[in-house]
Amino acid sequence: VQLQASGGGLVQPGGSLRLSCVASGFTFGSMGWFRQAPGKEREFVAGIRWSTGTTSYTDSVKGRFTISRDNAKNTVYLQMNSLKPEDTAVYYCAAGNGIITSQRTAPSAYNFWGQGTLVTVSS
Repeated sequence: VQLQASGGGLVQPGGSLRLSCVASGFTFGSMGWFRQAPGKEREFVAGIRWSTGTTSYTDSVKGRFTISRDNAKNTVYLQMNSLKPEDTAVYYCAAGNGIITSQRTAPSAYNFWGQGTLVTVSS
């Protein structure tokens, strides 16, 4: 089982990036994106239930970020628009099974993690 994240980079404030995470070896019940800025704890950004496509977001990214999945490619995406300097962080994709709604924002609920991709929002 492997999660391969990609798509990070340097972007100006107001710009857009799309992150991708390919899951190989298994199809998970839930996948999510977390981020960790220097000196801060890892925080939940967005999540999706694979079977239903139900999504959830942290408040700070609602209306700007969109999580989606491609079943055929076993890939989850995070489209990030209207990026702000405070979005700067290493972004990680994560996956797990049996994650109930109340647990979906907790890193400990996810069993598998990608390697992280750096997103820098700066002028």
